Amino acid sequence: MTGNIRMALRLLLMLGWTLPCMVIQAVCLALPGRAKVRFAQFYWRGAARIMGLRIKIQGQVTPYRPVLFIANHCTWLDIIVLGATLPGCFVAKGDIAHWPFISWIAKLGRTIFVSRAKATLERERGALEGRLAAGDNIILFPEGTTSDGTRILPFQSSFLAIAAAPSKPAIQLVTLVYDELDGLPVLRRDRPEISWYGDMTMAAHYPRIGGRKSIGASLIIDPPIPAGTYASRKILSTILQARLEAMAAALRQGRPVAAAPSLPDKTGQDV
Repeated sequence: MTGNIRMALRLLLMLGWTLPCMVIQAVCLALPGRAKVRFAQFYWRGAARIMGLRIKIQGQVTPYRPVLFIANHCTWLDIIVLGATLPGCFVAKGDIAHWPFISWIAKLGRTIFVSRAKATLERERGALEGRLAAGDNIILFPEGTTSDGTRILPFQSSFLAIAAAPSKPAIQLVTLVYDELDGLPVLRRDRPEISWYGDMTMAAHYPRIGGRKSIGASLIIDPPIPAGTYASRKILSTILQARLEAMAAALRQGRPVAAAPSLPDKTGQDV
């Protein structure tokens, strides 16, 4: 099968999979319980299969609720991989709420849209805290945008203010690296092909990866960090970024991944 045929077939399969799933998810949203969370994961797992994503996972999601998942971000494929793996709601920039069709999927998945403007900051933070108080988990990208896949961008510590929410969410760090392309190891020159960053449009980026036979994604889920472990969000941000940088570098280079460091006490010093 040629790459162009594979691209077209995947688009048709995604449309055929997504439309009925949107109807089912709309029903799930009207029902009590966690059917809306479970079905969303089921949908993303189907999407991952269609896109040829092979997901390898180290670590486990904690059963504790709520959880604030902190992950790196380099492409729209991250949404599929993390959506298939983590039982949580995404936080997305506000303009996605106006994208044709994509916004419908995001809203059915209960995505929380934020503008990060000062005028709406308190309202948006209240919405996030409300979701956590209701027992929802949240998936957050503290880099604030996508990278080219060769590095982790600086964390914006303001994103982690929600870690101090009254619901006391646990923190789980999630490292995501794409390490196989058509069954071969991903090289440095391949990463910008997989990544979606800068002013790229999705329509321009899709042909780069849509015709591939498969893409391997490795996920490492760290043990949960209890709420209040760190003295401030800046300390938390610094620790999480350093850990994520080290983990991502190890995965990209095929090196063994170090165990999670010991937790510090509330002063930020190692126990």
